[in-house]
Amino acid sequence: MSLYRRGVLPRVINCACGAKSAYPSRRRVCAGLSGEVIEIGFGSGHNVPFYPETVTRVAAAEPADLAWKLATKRVTASSVPVERSGLDGQALPFPDDSFDAALSTWTMCTIPDLDAALLELRRVLRPGGKLHFLEHGYAPDESVLRWQRRLEPTNKRLFGGCHLTRRIGDAVTAAGFDIVEIEQFYEKGAPRPMAALNLGIAVTA
Repeated sequence: MSLYRRGVLPRVINCACGAKSAYPSRRRVCAGLSGEVIEIGFGSGHNVPFYPETVTRVAAAEPADLAWKLATKRVTASSVPVERSGLDGQALPFPDDSFDAALSTWTMCTIPDLDAALLELRRVLRPGGKLHFLEHGYAPDESVLRWQRRLEPTNKRLFGGCHLTRRIGDAVTAAGFDIVEIEQFYEKGAPRPMAALNLGIAVTA
C-alpha cells in the first residue's frame, strides 16, 4: 500500500465523509438497525453517533489503520460496543449466520470485488437479516452519467479506487438479497456526478 493510501487518503476521506450535510442520510440509513451489526468500510466512524439504542454491538471491518485511529473519539464515546473485526469486506472472519444486520455507507463504490463482498455479507447474516446501505453510484440522469464516465478514471486514482458508475441496486440483488426499500437522490451541496445516492434496505432472500 502506498504512502498516499496509508497516510493521506484516510484523512481526506475523514474530512469528506464528515460533512454535516450527510448527517440526515446517515441517520436515515442507521434507523431500524438492531441486534448484532457488521459494518463494512467503517472508516473513521462517522456512523457511530447515529447507531440506535437497539444495536447491541458492532463489528467494524476497516482496512486502514489510520482511519481506525481517527475513529477513536467516536468509538470511545459510543454507548454501543464497537470492535475492529476484520480488514477486508471481501473475506469476513466470521462463521455463517453471525449477525442480525449489516451496514454499508459510501463503501461499495471502492471495494475491488463488490460481488464477493456482498456474498460475504449475505453469508454472515442470519436468515431474514437486513442490509442497510447508503452508496453513491450510477446517476439516473444521462447528462450526469456522461460526466461520471468522464471523471471516473481520475476519481479512482485519487480516491482509492472509488467508482462513480456502479449500479448498487443491481449488485445487491445479484448477490441474493431482496431489496425492500430503495431511494435514489442527489446529495445536497455536492457535485452531482459524485452525489447520486442510493439509500435502501435489503433482506437475505
